[in-house]
Amino acid sequence: MLSILAVTAPIFALIALGYLAVRFALFPADGIKSLIAFVNNFATPCLLFYSIGTSDFRAAFNIAIIGPFYLGAFVCFVLGIILARKVFGNRPGEAVSVGFAGTFTNTVLVGLPVMARAYGEGALPVTLSIIGLHGAILLTLGMVTMELTRRDGQPLAKTLLLAGKRVFSNPLIWGITAGIVASLVNLQLPEPALAFFQMMGQAVVPAALFGIGGALNEFKLSENWKQALVASLIKLILHPFIAYALMIWVLHVPMDIARYGILLSAMPAGVNIYVFATYYDRGVSVATNTILIGTVLSALTISGWLFVLSL
Repeated sequence: MLSILAVTAPIFALIALGYLAVRFALFPADGIKSLIAFVNNFATPCLLFYSIGTSDFRAAFNIAIIGPFYLGAFVCFVLGIILARKVFGNRPGEAVSVGFAGTFTNTVLVGLPVMARAYGEGALPVTLSIIGLHGAILLTLGMVTMELTRRDGQPLAKTLLLAGKRVFSNPLIWGITAGIVASLVNLQLPEPALAFFQMMGQAVVPAALFGIGGALNEFKLSENWKQALVASLIKLILHPFIAYALMIWVLHVPMDIARYGILLSAMPAGVNIYVFATYYDRGVSVATNTILIGTVLSALTISGWLFVLSL
């Protein structure tokens, strides 16, 4: 247990530091958006390019890990929609937003730092192979489902075009694509270039954790906290349980590899669920509450999954 605390304590201490710094005006609240933009648009793409480009990405692309991760995400999405409709009585659009809140993982701001801290750089190739598909699969799934269910929905072709634009305009995708190309052609960069990408990549962990902590000040509990709690539990417990069951019990993936996909699926929901909700103006309060509740609860649930995966 002490070894698990040694992994998680620095991570959530950085998140707490970011929260308290903004809460007590020691760091400007407006600066958090810029910090997160730096992480998402510059530091993480450099990390993705370097890590993928200097590894055997083809060996890391393991369908026995990627498949269960996304199958679990799909089940959570459907279950979230059903619960939002049948239990909480939401309209179709709001229900899709709740389902998306229980599906979309914070793979970058929380996932990458936790994976690197828990399992070291050896976890990054498999982790990045999942991240490379994350936005493309889940954002398209969410947008298409939203347009098909709401009364004022757009035609399917237009929705797919918009989803494609949002995916391919993402700097994370640029970093992933460039890294894959570099890996395939065995690109050898000069030492100064390697040092540049290494230094940028090293900025991801502290900046991401401090940024997500500071961003929590924007999210306040509202009357929809019960729905957010359900979405958070689906994301933090059900998703990794499905991934665990499929990888370990069905596909018999070795634990020393399966744990990468299982732990990544145990990360809380990302800020993109808020972007999704505000874009469609559906379930915004549930999305904000899910980010807040899920991030706080993940301090316990991530520790619990680290314990399970160490058995």
